Amino acid sequence: MFEPSYLALHAQGELAARAESLLARLRECDLCPRACGVDRTAGETGVCGAGAGAIVSSFNPHFGEEDPLVGRQGSGTIFLAGCNLGCVFCQNWEVSHEIQGREVTSEELAAMMLALAEAGCHNINFVTPTHAIAAIARALPLAVDGGLRLPLVYNCGGYESVETLKTLEGVFDIYMPDFKFWDGAVSEKFCRAPDYPERARDAFQEMHRQVGDLAINEQGLAERGLLVRHLVMPHSLAGGEHVFRWLAEELSPHTYVNVMDQYRPCGRASDFEELTRRLTGQEYRDAVAAAQAAGLRLDRRDRVRWRLVF
Repeated sequence: MFEPSYLALHAQGELAARAESLLARLRECDLCPRACGVDRTAGETGVCGAGAGAIVSSFNPHFGEEDPLVGRQGSGTIFLAGCNLGCVFCQNWEVSHEIQGREVTSEELAAMMLALAEAGCHNINFVTPTHAIAAIARALPLAVDGGLRLPLVYNCGGYESVETLKTLEGVFDIYMPDFKFWDGAVSEKFCRAPDYPERARDAFQEMHRQVGDLAINEQGLAERGLLVRHLVMPHSLAGGEHVFRWLAEELSPHTYVNVMDQYRPCGRASDFEELTRRLTGQEYRDAVAAAQAAGLRLDRRDRVRWRLVF
């Protein structure tokens, strides 16, 4: 029977210790590769736009996630406002850039986790948690004391600090990063992060070391492991062929991948000529074919869309 690894950490008092370690780093924040150095405990903000607390935009059972997360009752998503990456084409611009949401206490955040569990969700899915991880870590012991026993999902953009990820070992059961860009020149242009590809590769290796390939139980639900997302972009800007080959050759040929076709011009995309249109059917089919050629495990929806989309 599945038991999340954070239960053992909590029994040892380690969850609280990890939370305090992460909170201390907010005083000269270096939780992500931006390493802004601002004192978020004093209300200063860096690239992510957030202070020390978690700002929640919404929380609800979500049925648009990957099949192994959704099941019958949905993935229990908690959408956190702010973002350390800040892509110019973000589809959640109001939440990520304009920081629309409400700052919540540790007790309120724990109550959200428990409400989603009570609703029958199969996991607790933190969307864009990187900058809010200290607040999440502080709330988690309260949720565990309240009976939380679900897998935790770290649903991020892939721009992560290995040092921070090491602090999270045993806390999250499922890592779900998006490998956004293969080319540093592209990531510099669209999110001011020329080191994104290098940082993402290092982060993916650490995530995989911690949780391994995605493990799915007899009910078709993910319990532990790495699930990678890749948003296909116009003009092959994201470099999917290179991403898929690297995942298969350097990480694991059994990596579970969702090849996403949802790109549409949002945010400031209209300021960049190459971002002003949606994908073509051929661009998406080429990306799925590249993932298949690499031998990766594709989400069922990818296999269906590959035949029907556009």
